[in-house]
Amino acid sequence: MPPPLPSRAVLVGVQLPNVDDAEHEADLTELGRLATTLGFEVVGTVKQKRESLATAAVLGEGKLKELGALTGGKGVVPSGAHERKSKVRKRWETEGDAAVENGEADASERTDLANVVVVDHEITPSQARNLERATGARVYDRTGVIVEIFHRHAKSREARLEVEIARLTYVAPRLRETGGKTERQQGRGAGESALELDRRKIRDRIAELREELAAIAKEQDQRRRARKDQLRVALVGYTNAGKSSLMRALTGSPVLVEDKLFATLDTTVRALKPETKPRILVSDTVGFIKKLPHDLVASFRSTLDEALEASLLFYVVDASDPTHDAQLDVTRSVLREIGADRVPSMLLFNKVDRIDAKTRQAIVRSHGKEAILMSALDAEDVAALREKIVLAFDQRMVEGELVIPFSQQGLVGAVYENARVLSESYDEVGARIHVRALPAALARLRSALATGETP
Repeated sequence: MPPPLPSRAVLVGVQLPNVDDAEHEADLTELGRLATTLGFEVVGTVKQKRESLATAAVLGEGKLKELGALTGGKGVVPSGAHERKSKVRKRWETEGDAAVENGEADASERTDLANVVVVDHEITPSQARNLERATGARVYDRTGVIVEIFHRHAKSREARLEVEIARLTYVAPRLRETGGKTERQQGRGAGESALELDRRKIRDRIAELREELAAIAKEQDQRRRARKDQLRVALVGYTNAGKSSLMRALTGSPVLVEDKLFATLDTTVRALKPETKPRILVSDTVGFIKKLPHDLVASFRSTLDEALEASLLFYVVDASDPTHDAQLDVTRSVLREIGADRVPSMLLFNKVDRIDAKTRQAIVRSHGKEAILMSALDAEDVAALREKIVLAFDQRMVEGELVIPFSQQGLVGAVYENARVLSESYDEVGARIHVRALPAALARLRSALATGETP
């Protein structure tokens, strides 16, 4: 038995009237990176300008045949009706079969053909089926590729649950009736087909997953409430902008760093190093991408909550990517959708070690001198960023004095945990501690002193 063919992919992109040439090329380049991340070798691209996607199979007849030539398919969508063949056609097909028997080229034996088609649009189940019939290849749309990448990269229990919900939601309408003599009967309700049974099972499974996720989310909410008044920085941005590299540089934590799309799907929270008083926490979040499926946006609640509840957001942008402005727009759009655009933020252009002086100047002209240009691989840049973070929080702090009676000395540790102690002295009453803290933290400490409760 011959070994299975490698996964060779052809990209399909339809340029619609509201998309210019540069944006279309950037979308296809990104689609190629998504396909590569999934393990496919991209061997060709079929592009077409159209007013809208072709209803039957995305592409027009001519381009569909071009796609079929790259995959070994006929390039036409076969009719569901019984085909009447003329004597001439029968003779032509018979001759073709004889040619194959005599050792001439057979598409099923060619190794230069693609066996996967990746479409840069969200397509309907019927369009996917028609493309498969016309090409003889597996068909993924952009959403399917992203969902599959998320499925492979999710590591934590929470991320796995979130991805499985999104994946099942995507798969359910694309199930097909198998029919035939082997159609399953067990467990089927009255009048329920095998397809309906499968879809019901998926609905039940999604309900179970949501219950599990709700339990985990409750625990996460408790952890977040415990960190509510702590200083928190969230790194947000387009996928592969370098957030994980920045996280590792700022915190010294061994987070995964890979030059792949969606290498990070699990929210990681670590303390800024060297540690400050009060401590500053840094969160690394899942990256965004253009046309990110809404089911995935909804599923990754924990990551979005980290951004929503952060004290400061850093919009991390890959300065070396020529489409970085469009990527920044995508990030802002997603965060605006959840209301996180109201969180104080700073703009950070990463990977400046990969750009020239002219590009640096263009970024400054476009985004102002407030934009931070740095490389997560440069220790001096990372140290300067750390100082900016500390200064940003310091500017929000106020000074105050706390008098802690000897009977409440247990609160001294809470003061050091939640404020920066400038001086400490003792008299007959107890400890007099001069601090600098955020107004909310200072008010909470004073309330704890008044009530005798732990803040």
